[in-house]
Amino acid sequence: PAWLRRLCGQLLSKRLMRPNGVQAVVRGIMEGTGGGAGAEAAAVDWRKCDAVAKILASCPQQCLSLEDYYKLVCPQILDLLHIQDKLTARQFQRVATTTLLTMVKEHPQLAEEYLLQPLLAPLLRCSE
Repeated sequence: PAWLRRLCGQLLSKRLMRPNGVQAVVRGIMEGTGGGAGAEAAAVDWRKCDAVAKILASCPQQCLSLEDYYKLVCPQILDLLHIQDKLTARQFQRVATTTLLTMVKEHPQLAEEYLLQPLLAPLLRCSE
């Protein structure tokens, strides 16, 4: 029902915008994937990663502005690249890179400021 979808969307949005909310949402959705072998399991894993990335790249209606959303969520997306557990890290890195690509396509200026500049800052410091 529409009311249930709306309520779930509101709860998901609230969680995303809290500290460590991105990681909690990704863990919740991705839990139980990646354990299987073969092409079918890998395809399911990729589809889930793409679905999570689409969720993360979409600014919720409850957020006051797109820039506020990027300020809150982008550092958390970059944190997904630093997960230590190998199996979890692979999934989280897929989600992070797909989200990054989606955000760069949809809102290049905000993605540059909140994703690309922080991501490339160490490289730029070394090259100076």
